[in-house]
Amino acid sequence: MAASKKADTAALRIVIAGGGTGGHIFPAIAIANAIKKLKPQAEFLFVGAKGKMEMEKVPQAGYEIRGLDIAGFNRSSLIKNISLPFKIIKSFFQVSGIFKEFKPDMVVGVGGYSSYPVLRYAQSKNIPTFIHESNSFAGKSNIMLGKKAVKIFTASDSMQQFFAEEKIILTGNPVRQAISHNSVTKELALNYFELADHKKTVLVIGGSLGAKSINEAINKNIGSFAPNNLQLIWQTGKPYFETATDTVSNMDGIYLKDFITQMEYAYAAADVVISRSGAMAVAELCLVKKPVIFVPYPFAAEDHQTANANALVKKDAAIMIKDADAINELMPALLKLCGDENKQELMAENIGSLAVNNADEIIALQILKAVSRA
Repeated sequence: MAASKKADTAALRIVIAGGGTGGHIFPAIAIANAIKKLKPQAEFLFVGAKGKMEMEKVPQAGYEIRGLDIAGFNRSSLIKNISLPFKIIKSFFQVSGIFKEFKPDMVVGVGGYSSYPVLRYAQSKNIPTFIHESNSFAGKSNIMLGKKAVKIFTASDSMQQFFAEEKIILTGNPVRQAISHNSVTKELALNYFELADHKKTVLVIGGSLGAKSINEAINKNIGSFAPNNLQLIWQTGKPYFETATDTVSNMDGIYLKDFITQMEYAYAAADVVISRSGAMAVAELCLVKKPVIFVPYPFAAEDHQTANANALVKKDAAIMIKDADAINELMPALLKLCGDENKQELMAENIGSLAVNNADEIIALQILKAVSRA
């Protein structure tokens, strides 16, 4: 490895690459915070994709970031991929310039298409690389990069089908501190949303942009909530917010928002959750120990959301409804679960047993341990 024993003699210089979604960005920031807690003099530089949410979220967390002119493979329109090879080549030149200036001792990849050129370049220069794979089904880029990575941190077991077993460390997914150290009581949370304490509360979260199938299923069956003594916290995403607003006007027991920033309050208020099954959603739901019905996004890379949900379904820790079936099957499944207290308790216990609340600390310690041996 190219890295020297800087852990004790000088400030470590660490590049963290990746992003695109909160599921990649928030773990990246959590890992950086955990390393900085152990090594306060460590210097960090994030590398992401221009125009993506990491360019806003990373500086808000107090870290510097550089953007690459790169895009992912477009599965819906092949013609939009014509410029992709040129963007990849350009990104390698940009990474070369970034590395010559910053001179990193190691690189940590957290997923997202911007991580590939950064880790690939680092490996070509014999700079130690580490990967965090947040999903139950590894992406193609991480599988390729894993061959030369020092360690691969995974959120799920049985990842030997993708990576060399001796490199894998099962750590779980780093979760935002507001969730992992949530002290909000249910009473406080219900007051926050102006909801009643004698009704069951359903939380619907389809991601920051919402989820079309989930939103349409809730919208179609909105009249079923009140008669079944249910109330609703509904994050619609911006595209569906206006439609949902028209539907629920003058209805009681419904809190509607395009995006909920205080998710610790939403989780504390909820009795049952309906959600997509991205890696971070799964990690957070394990920590808050809530019965959940997953509706996986079917067009995620390698259909990893279905793999994520299935991993919990097999352990009787969740229910899964296919995206295509949500409009007809989601509400009956919800009503059945809400009426079965024993099932709720069993699912809460099972999903809670899978929680990891110190993944960031485990990853930070393992990275520093590996580098100190270099």
